[in-house]
Amino acid sequence: MKATVIGSGSFGTACGTALCINCDEVMLWGREPQTTQAINERHENPRYLPGIPLPEKMRATTNLEEALRGTGLVLVALPSHATREVMKRACDFIPPRTPVCTVAKGIENDTLLTMTEVLESCLPEDYHPYLAILSGPSFAKEMVRRMPTVVTVASNWERIATKVQRALQTDTFRVYTSKDVVGVQYGGALKNVIAIAAGIADGMGLGHNARAALITRGLAEITRAAVRAGANPLTLSGLSGMGDLVLTCTSDLSRNRTVGFQLGQGKTLQEILGGMTQVAEGVRTAKSARDLSKKLGVEMPICDQVYAITHEGKDPRKAVVELMTRSPKPELL
Repeated sequence: MKATVIGSGSFGTACGTALCINCDEVMLWGREPQTTQAINERHENPRYLPGIPLPEKMRATTNLEEALRGTGLVLVALPSHATREVMKRACDFIPPRTPVCTVAKGIENDTLLTMTEVLESCLPEDYHPYLAILSGPSFAKEMVRRMPTVVTVASNWERIATKVQRALQTDTFRVYTSKDVVGVQYGGALKNVIAIAAGIADGMGLGHNARAALITRGLAEITRAAVRAGANPLTLSGLSGMGDLVLTCTSDLSRNRTVGFQLGQGKTLQEILGGMTQVAEGVRTAKSARDLSKKLGVEMPICDQVYAITHEGKDPRKAVVELMTRSPKPELL
């Protein structure tokens, strides 16, 4: 089987390495000719994963039609804000009845659609049963180095989740299946906002107690929103919820935590993002989280403060005081 990864960033490339073990052909699509040429000629992605050798089976192209011709599986590894634009162009080339699995962790600004909902709005209705989402605690650099990683793939049609699972699972990349498409996506997207908060606390030197509190109360916010949107609460205690949240809030490899850490040290968001080569999804998702809390009618005070810091220039010290002095209430509501 041929598998196609739309997106040649770090995570798309990492997923491609797993697919190379189970698929006859793996093709990556990317915008940058220099990156696709390096993958083809040097078997390396120097922009996103420098110095890490890639399988010779993996090929890359800047031509969407070539990437998708005859494919049996599509992984969409684009930043959330780029998914709509690229997939509108790709839809003419995806063969019928082909599973399309997004790995993006975001909620579209303005529409507040999850990534599978964005795909539904881009692809003809006949493709909708074949959509899936992959999420969980997974840093690309560890995946390509074949360090043990465990994730979840969710689809409304169990057969599709199972097909994606079989294509990706290796002896170092374990994939569980789920039917909770909403819960898996909310967990993966909103944890990035909480990771910015955890990074801010670490950058301010607030200690381990503060970080633990942010992770725990952050999970409560994510769960409230996800359940109101129709998720199973147990999903948020799994890999795509608590697992991904803990990883992203505690590791220096986390782009979102890094953004928060530097904000906590006093840098401006413009300075921070200007020095990054990859997207920190939590910055955009902070706006979606703020709007979702209003739409769903749920309290998300940590997410609200992250939005105020990242989009309105609020002083992180003031945000901490406001969080700590909120009116007393029971932990479990």
